[in-house]
Amino acid sequence: MICARATEASNFLQNNICDLQKVENVALPAFCGGVCGELFIEYKESEVIRIEDGVIQTPSLNFNQGFGLRTFKEDATKYSYSSTIDVSSVNKAIEAVRFLHDTDKNSVKIEDKSNKNNLYNGFRFIDSISLEEKIRFLQETDAYARSKSENVRQVIGVLASTWQVVSILNETGKRVCDIRPLVRFTISVVIEKDGVFESGMCSGGGRFGYENFINDATKKSYVDEALRQANVKLTAIKTPVGEMPVVLGNAWTGILLHEAVGHGLEGDAICKKTSAFHNLLGEIIGSKNVTVVDDGTIANRRGSLNIDDEGTPTQRNVLIENGKLVGFMQDRMNARLMNCAPTGNGRRESYAHTPMPRMTNTFMLGGDASFEEMLAKAKNGIFAKTFSDGQVDIASGKFVFSASEAYLIENGKITSPVKGAMLIGDGPSILKQISMVGGDFSLDNGVGTCGKDGQWVPVGVGQPSALINKITVGGASI
Repeated sequence: MICARATEASNFLQNNICDLQKVENVALPAFCGGVCGELFIEYKESEVIRIEDGVIQTPSLNFNQGFGLRTFKEDATKYSYSSTIDVSSVNKAIEAVRFLHDTDKNSVKIEDKSNKNNLYNGFRFIDSISLEEKIRFLQETDAYARSKSENVRQVIGVLASTWQVVSILNETGKRVCDIRPLVRFTISVVIEKDGVFESGMCSGGGRFGYENFINDATKKSYVDEALRQANVKLTAIKTPVGEMPVVLGNAWTGILLHEAVGHGLEGDAICKKTSAFHNLLGEIIGSKNVTVVDDGTIANRRGSLNIDDEGTPTQRNVLIENGKLVGFMQDRMNARLMNCAPTGNGRRESYAHTPMPRMTNTFMLGGDASFEEMLAKAKNGIFAKTFSDGQVDIASGKFVFSASEAYLIENGKITSPVKGAMLIGDGPSILKQISMVGGDFSLDNGVGTCGKDGQWVPVGVGQPSALINKITVGGASI
């Protein structure tokens, strides 16, 4: 059943093209008298296969389809959506989103245009690898984890994928389509030694097929990393607290930049003046070592898209250049309000949600400092290798982040692992405290999911290792 229905995503546009064009033609009168917007049509299929303590849970396969019709004029927005894609439903949606004071009709011609980006065309579909192969891979992963250590008490493995098809028609008559794969593999382990339990996890993903995961190399590397993390935690000591230098690890630590700075550079927060950065365009907001980019065009990355959810091509957007604030991330509506061009950052969770400015892959570029130089400069402080979670207030930029793996730096050397380390600060200040940036830039493994206003979308983060001269470090009890 799973394999029989799985390829529906790839055939959805072709099999329904005539019906979709009828629906699109009916939708066009909603855009009149200077009203902008789009008809967003979506088909999405999701699969999750999970093993827990050697037992395969019932695999799930879900599919959803529907449309959302949005109109906007200046800063006023109307939105209607339905899980039924037909002329009748669209007519009802038009009545809900029509700006009644606008009576002029626009005569527009539908253009079937494809975007020039082609960032994930090489993937194989969800049924290219059988359910039996996926289950066998998870079982072998479980067995390998247990064979590595007699201290293993629990193993959980998850293979998950979504296959999304979108067709977007805007007020100009331009129509674009995209087929978007997204897969993820996660392994988590719990170990126990002398009555103490600790856990470790390794996860990765991207816009490609299952074949990138279902192999011996991935199985072993993911399990080994999860076990390494858990064993490190067994020997961790209490975190010292106070203001001190912190060296950040590369890759996933970019989540701090994403939260503490990135959200404040999204167009809606800038337009509404609710961001700490809203009046700082052209100003120096960080050290000369800091260049921050949002790039939705990196092939196969979790946050990448050929087109955003408004039909705009994604692009590489430089946000901060050598410490200077030079740009923001824009959807179509906020770009119009600010008299600038959209940047391909209009994103939505599904057809039931309105688009808003969101990040894609957001990262800080590398420098030329060595990791050893940063440790020596810090002398005594904390090395935060990676983070688990955090909280941020966009208006002020204030944040609290928890390090899932961290170590003491003593006399310029990494020594004991510590547990419960929390970094406390604010985005505008931390950018000025980054004095050294390493040459070991890396993007994360493809695990990020960003929440905003109740909507969740996949994103990517990244950065090189970096030295923060001083930041407040708190410690949770252990």
